This record gives sequence, structure tokens and C-alpha cells, in this order.
Amino acid sequence: MSTPTNIQTIMQNGKPAFVVIPYKEFKKMLSGKPRIPQGDAVPHEVISLTVRKGYTLLRAWREYLGLTQVEVARIAGITQAALSQMETGEKRLRKATREKLANAMGVSPEQVV
Repeated sequence: MSTPTNIQTIMQNGKPAFVVIPYKEFKKMLSGKPRIPQGDAVPHEVISLTVRKGYTLLRAWREYLGLTQVEVARIAGITQAALSQMETGEKRLRKATREKLANAMGVSPEQVV
């Protein structure tokens, strides 16, 4: 196990309050995959897309995860055209389809309702 070096802990009232790390290490931490919370929680960034841009949760999740319609449709076993209609709200999501789409994106079905 390698331990990062050049880390500084800043104490406040005798307890660790802040940690200063090299910028390169910080950039590595940010370059990871988007955060997918457990259960039915939805990240702020996804909700923000629904509010600011009027996206459905389905589209907001797909864009947040950096996936294309073609990728999600292929994994879910539906056509890209059908997914497009679902993302715009033209086509209602059936429970089985919602589960396929959620699985294709790695989220829970409750998160895309």
C-alpha cells in the first residue's frame, strides 16, 4: 500500500479540520466516475439539469453519467428512437422498461421515476 506524501493536516481546537494535498492528487480525486448514491437519492447535479434545462430524470441521469442515447438503448435492449421519446416525456415509461434503463445506467429504478 502506498501512502501519499506531502499531506498537511490543519488542526482546529485540537482536532483535524482541513487537509492540504498536492494539486496532482486533488486532480486524480476529481477524475473519477460520477457519484451514484444508494437507494432513491439523486445527486444535486441531476436535479439541477431537470430544473434548469427542463430535462426528464431519465435524460438528466444519462447526461450526468456521460452516456449517449445509443449506448443506453443498446444496453437496455430498446431502440434509440424509443429512448428519445421516453426522454422527452412523449412516451410513458413502463415499470419493466424503467428497470432496464436504470440497470443500463447503473442506477436504481426509483432514481429515474
